[in-house]
Amino acid sequence: MKTIIFGATGTVGRLATERMLADGHRVTAFARTPGKLKIEHENLTLLAGNAASADEVAAAVEGHEAVVITLGAGMSRSSTIRSDGTRNVILGMQKHGVKRLVCQSTLGAHESWGNLNFFWKRIMFGALLRPVFKDHELQEELVRVSGLDWTIVRPSAFAPDLATGGYKENFPASEPRLSLKINPADIAGFLSRQLSDAQYLRRAVGIST
Repeated sequence: MKTIIFGATGTVGRLATERMLADGHRVTAFARTPGKLKIEHENLTLLAGNAASADEVAAAVEGHEAVVITLGAGMSRSSTIRSDGTRNVILGMQKHGVKRLVCQSTLGAHESWGNLNFFWKRIMFGALLRPVFKDHELQEELVRVSGLDWTIVRPSAFAPDLATGGYKENFPASEPRLSLKINPADIAGFLSRQLSDAQYLRRAVGIST
């Protein structure tokens, strides 16, 4: 499938790009400086651009069959690039008739709030990362009303040293036995899987160990 990924140079974006290529997809990596990927592959196209620019995003989306969003803001707590970029992606997809959207959000958003423990509810998302969390929730709201064939993926906290495999998916908000950690490689694999699997079409799904 011809897919464009926004946020391709981030932690998950880089891994998702590699995984989608390994899974046989043709991938366009959209980022401010896509050369940072340092990936060479016959099915990879690097495209420099700003997700905050509606015109640049719309032009980039044209001609693709699917879109994956892994937008992040680095260490910034005030950036709204997740929601702003996602809004631009949705508008571009609607303009060019691209239907399949896979969007990375975060565990805890909306009805998955019950999956979090005291630390994440009160300290991280309740205080330190509250603006980031609210931007994720707005991002999800935009996706849900887009009219597209969307899937929202809600991973727990990144844990690169954690063993891959064995994570849980599609658990209820009442699920009590979660470590609230997941290897980013597992997130990447799950994102790629959605391109050929309609199991979670128009659904938000949590993933975590």
